[in-house]
Amino acid sequence: MRGLFSCLFLLLLTACGSAWNDPYPAADRGRNILYSAFTERPKHLDPVQSYSEDEIIFTGQIYEPPLQYHYLKRPYALIAATAEAVPQPRYLDARGRPLPAGADPARIAFTDYVIALKPGIRYQPHPAFARTAGGAAGEFVYHSLTRPELDRINTLGDFTLRDTRELTADDYVYGLKRLAHPRLHSPIFGLMSDYVVGLGDFAERLKAAKDKPWIDLRQHRLEGAEVIDRYRYRIRVKGKYPQFLYWLAMPFFAPMPWEADKFHSQPGMAEKNLTLDWYPIGTGPYMLTENNPNARMVLERNPNFRQETYPCEGEAEDAAADLLKDCGQTLPFIDKVVFTREKEQIPYWNKFLQGYYDASGISSDAFDQAVQVTAGEITLSDGMRAQGISLTTSVATSSMYMGFNWLDPLVGGIEPKTAESARKLRQAISIAMDQEEFISIFQNGRGVAAQGPIPPGIFGYREGAAGINRHMYDWVDGHPRRKSIAEAKRLLAEAGWPNGRDARTGEPLVINLDSTATGVGAKARIDWLNKQFAKIDIQLVVRSTDYNRFQEKLRKGAVQLFYLGWNADYPDPENFMFLLHGRQGKVRHSGENAANYQNPEYDELFERMKAMESGPQRQLLIDRMTAILHRDAPWIWGFHPKDYTLCHAWLTNRKPSKVGHNTLKYQRVDAALREQRRAEWNRPVVWPLLLVVLVLGAAIWPAWRGYRRRETATAR
Repeated sequence: MRGLFSCLFLLLLTACGSAWNDPYPAADRGRNILYSAFTERPKHLDPVQSYSEDEIIFTGQIYEPPLQYHYLKRPYALIAATAEAVPQPRYLDARGRPLPAGADPARIAFTDYVIALKPGIRYQPHPAFARTAGGAAGEFVYHSLTRPELDRINTLGDFTLRDTRELTADDYVYGLKRLAHPRLHSPIFGLMSDYVVGLGDFAERLKAAKDKPWIDLRQHRLEGAEVIDRYRYRIRVKGKYPQFLYWLAMPFFAPMPWEADKFHSQPGMAEKNLTLDWYPIGTGPYMLTENNPNARMVLERNPNFRQETYPCEGEAEDAAADLLKDCGQTLPFIDKVVFTREKEQIPYWNKFLQGYYDASGISSDAFDQAVQVTAGEITLSDGMRAQGISLTTSVATSSMYMGFNWLDPLVGGIEPKTAESARKLRQAISIAMDQEEFISIFQNGRGVAAQGPIPPGIFGYREGAAGINRHMYDWVDGHPRRKSIAEAKRLLAEAGWPNGRDARTGEPLVINLDSTATGVGAKARIDWLNKQFAKIDIQLVVRSTDYNRFQEKLRKGAVQLFYLGWNADYPDPENFMFLLHGRQGKVRHSGENAANYQNPEYDELFERMKAMESGPQRQLLIDRMTAILHRDAPWIWGFHPKDYTLCHAWLTNRKPSKVGHNTLKYQRVDAALREQRRAEWNRPVVWPLLLVVLVLGAAIWPAWRGYRRRETATAR
């Protein structure tokens, strides 16, 4: 009994004196760490292959393309990153002779961009740079690993030696050449081969070396990318393409040191995930020090990060929002960022409320707990305000949609004999999918029903009656009204499927949807989808899969209907309209046209529109292209989301952005305030444990007293 009560007493003391439910190591308490979460494991961290929102949260902090976006200014403005300044286009005719800035676009055969780099920028410490004694003249320690040596290596941390070197123009040209690497699959290669001079031919020449363990790209010349000197390089693109500057702010155009490429290309490396897809290398503010995509990812401050300071100007309201108080301070502010994988929303939300995550979105289940709607105005709930939580909202430059695979014989548009019936089938399904109801139920009203691919805030978007999809909506009393189910059924019958059955055989119509939806809300969404299709007597089969398998099926065209979304890479309509350009077909060209949509008129208009300056003429072309998409219905137009983000009081300098992704370096954490609030919000409730102790004691005491009496009597 004495031992039992002693153990229970110690348990009470421990519960009172420690954060017993803290999910992080005690050694990290009070440190300058930002805590966040991710839901989908990243597949590609190699800059030429990565093109996912789940990946750029990491790659955006590690790699540094020459340009970036101003953190605070809106509309978004390009500024220099590693470059000395934003390069100015230099126009050339077919003979390579300079043309004036206002030259007729028809005369412009090429555009040159000369990028000058800031000297003194250095890479993060990495074993690929390690040399034997002798400095720059020494041999590389880890460039010729033997099998026995590699057998002792499991992670990048197992390499004991590390070094660095200066960033040069060669690294940017080397990185650009990797877009055409025969063993890599860059999602923008098809698009860039249309622009970067000689890139397509360069890729063909590299195929002859595809079986080599390592292709030294320094030995292969690319006409459209040339090193001028140590700190300057030139990129030549075809014609006039003003949007190219935006690409220079994306990780696709980040530098790649040849030493790292060679290091990771050694035989046996890939089997141990010792690849650039697993261990990125860059000059950015952070470096990846822990990669366990099933559980935890960790970024830590790059000790070699260049000198950069917090901006001193922005929008008019930024000063009032305390977004300018760190003007001129050295970046980054946070030493370490810990990402924990959360597959379910409820644990994520509860940990945020306990202070174990510093920021959070708002799931549908938590919406009423987080915000309140009064007279159409959305404000924080009393509970959130009491915790000092702040709310930021913004309309995302994003489009969510369901795509039809154009190569599929049932829903696609390739076969001339079935193209018309497939078009009417797609239109019927598009009408039946009540996006307004979806936004209301699953988004808590946080979205705008899409009429086309371009979201609000991007040039080309049309408001009101001028912008509605006339094949899906009627304009009634100043508002769009979705066409009736009777109209959808009429289209379905004209497509050869009256009442959802084949007019010739009587077989039911079955549509397969591939989805990555998981978690608590997945079943409710699937039930809702089945209900939408059932309205027009179509049987829906939802095939759930993990994200990586889903991407593989898209690449092979092994889908019929699928869910996807697109966040703007840069604020221009070309970045949305190219998603349906024929030359961007996912299966045939490894592009971003996941629907594999093709329409000759649309493609011809796109070629004219893409390089135009925004104005009335460009708007007319966009209107015609959008009308073609309305009729063909390659997508079920979903919605443009409204982003709601909650932040604890200790996390500051946060401004929403869907375009700039290298934003962690600007944020600041007050670790002392966080520890104080966590202690207040997570005090253990000890009275139930104390009650258990008393109940156990009361139950055991009579038996113990009886035992002692018998023991005493026996002794006597």
